[in-house]
Amino acid sequence: MTQDLIWHSAQELGELYRARKVSPVEVVEAALARIEQVEPALNAMVTVTAEAARVRAREAERRFAAGEDLPPLYGVPITVKDLTDTAGVLTTYGCKAFAEHVPQEDALAWARLKQAGTILLGKTTTPEFGLLGVTESKLTGTTGTPWDTRRAAGGSSGGAAASTVAGYAPVAWGSDGGGSIRVPSSLCGAVGIKPTTGRIPHADNTEPDATEGPITRRVVDAALLLDATVGPHPRDRFALPSTGDRYADAATAAGDLTGIRIAASFDLGQGPIDPETRRVFAAALEDLRAAGAVVEEVAVELPDPLDYFIAYWGPEYLTYVDQMREYGLEIWPTIEAIADSARSLGVLEINAAVRQTKTQIYDAYAGVLELFDLFVCPTTPVPAFPHAGDLGGPSVVDGTTLKNPGLHLHSMTESPSHAGLPAMSVPCGFTAEGLPVGLQFVAPLYADAAMISAAARYERSTAWWTRHPQL
Repeated sequence: MTQDLIWHSAQELGELYRARKVSPVEVVEAALARIEQVEPALNAMVTVTAEAARVRAREAERRFAAGEDLPPLYGVPITVKDLTDTAGVLTTYGCKAFAEHVPQEDALAWARLKQAGTILLGKTTTPEFGLLGVTESKLTGTTGTPWDTRRAAGGSSGGAAASTVAGYAPVAWGSDGGGSIRVPSSLCGAVGIKPTTGRIPHADNTEPDATEGPITRRVVDAALLLDATVGPHPRDRFALPSTGDRYADAATAAGDLTGIRIAASFDLGQGPIDPETRRVFAAALEDLRAAGAVVEEVAVELPDPLDYFIAYWGPEYLTYVDQMREYGLEIWPTIEAIADSARSLGVLEINAAVRQTKTQIYDAYAGVLELFDLFVCPTTPVPAFPHAGDLGGPSVVDGTTLKNPGLHLHSMTESPSHAGLPAMSVPCGFTAEGLPVGLQFVAPLYADAAMISAAARYERSTAWWTRHPQL
């Protein structure tokens, strides 16, 4: 029974709770037992809040027994990335300088999830301040994919993706600036959503391309998390007004993909992809067609991802590196290299990245999405790879030596972020070595519900979500 409990979706748990077939106490105990069993090998958790979770579970059990009308996520276990502030719970940002930091205030999205009744199991691993595309931290070490812990989980929400796929909790909360939800979701075999810029509020927001968002095993669960967290807040000047969309309704709407027009690209013109990723993606396109979609390969012209990354994100890296040096901390060479490159940038280069090149990226996608309902590509150019430290990816892909392996890993996910578009990763198959491959859906601006509905219909036409790692 314990093994069955850890694989239920959040939606299923809600139904079982209301039917009095399962108690939140049983589910939390099963989750904590799973963490104890798997965590030494996986290393996805920074902090486990076991006793607080048990208290919340007993409260949920009592309220369900009393027949109260409770929110859909009430009593559902969740993990939260260690970049998201959780009042009264250790939050390290993956950095030794914050090894004992306990915030006094919840992040806005976490406050909403807590209000919705989710039960925090603990905080998940992340690289220092989310600055690497893999989950390597001088504080917490290395996090692997549940399918082969010798291989990378991706990042920077690697612990969040690994935890949910490994059966710790059906849902996790992460964050994404250029792929930090979608990349680990791809390498771990999870569903991960980066919503439209501004859909989820963040207090004192200064970065319009970054967002928080859900990582789950099923599309409907990610939709439930969005339902609980979207909507404006006066502390976020980028926050969008409420639309009235119910994302869980979109995820459960009947039907297939008939009539939906989908543009597809194998590589976004961004360089080599692994042959097995190519094979699995080609099969996924056929699955989309079999589900009724009209799929057409298209070309899209995007700027060089390495040059743009340095120009856009480099100044932020520089700020963090200078702070870390003040603390006397050891810094990953890749992070230092990005910061050092940023030191030579001129104001015109930074201005062009923030304004002109960013608009160019948006225009490239808008030109395609004027003719199609959705855009799809592989989420990552490679499946999970042997741990490579801060390199962040394999040095050679399909015979091509890469200038920057870590940035290449995010080459498919960076551009939708800078266009502000909703994007999500859904498992679409496995390599010959048994490693998951992610299918990235990209939708027009504000079309989060349509994207989620299509992804859910695709998910239902396959059975990839039924496979679990043998840990």
